[in-house]
Amino acid sequence: MVLEFSKVQKSFATSDGDVPVLRGISFDLAAGQTLALTGESGSGKSTLLHVAAGLEPFEGGSVSVAGQDLGGMDDGARAALRRRDIALIFQQFNLIPSLTVAANIAFQARLSGRADDAHTDRVAKALGLSAHMSKYPETLSGGQQQRVAIARALAAKPKLLLADEPTGNLDEGTAEEVLEQMLDLVSQTGASLMVVTHSPAIAARMQRRLHLQNGVLA
Repeated sequence: MVLEFSKVQKSFATSDGDVPVLRGISFDLAAGQTLALTGESGSGKSTLLHVAAGLEPFEGGSVSVAGQDLGGMDDGARAALRRRDIALIFQQFNLIPSLTVAANIAFQARLSGRADDAHTDRVAKALGLSAHMSKYPETLSGGQQQRVAIARALAAKPKLLLADEPTGNLDEGTAEEVLEQMLDLVSQTGASLMVVTHSPAIAARMQRRLHLQNGVLA
């Protein structure tokens, strides 16, 4: 399994005491599988994704990525795991404005030591970015910028791709096109994909669907 959650618990401290967000979450995600995580706003979807990425600590249970226990790692080890095996796509594109499209796409692959110009070119071509490689992010449309963010994630050849509302800032037509391209590339690269989404249409495109409600999987 690429991702395994076992009885994971997560709370946030408030002035009124600890508020549970994840209450004994258990699921797994196999290599090459796609999974949609749905739920109402505030149900803990993004928190679960951040825990899976090693960005948030958790209080109970266990989480492993690519067979490695996140709970037994320090911050440096979790950061190294993210560079090597995990890629993230957010609703905000988070591109580096001072870098060209080509440099943005190559950024994570170079950090992970997996720079592969031929692979990067294939990913860029599949996402329709070949004609934009020397441009800067501010000159691109929202749909093009999200394609760059997806290309950057997949150029690093991750084992696990985590996407939080990846088409939430796009119009319906562009969102469908970008989703189709992303799923095609995920299939080609063999990455596992977990998507946090409010969209029933996006959820329906995934092989599996989980619904988070009041901190538990329904």
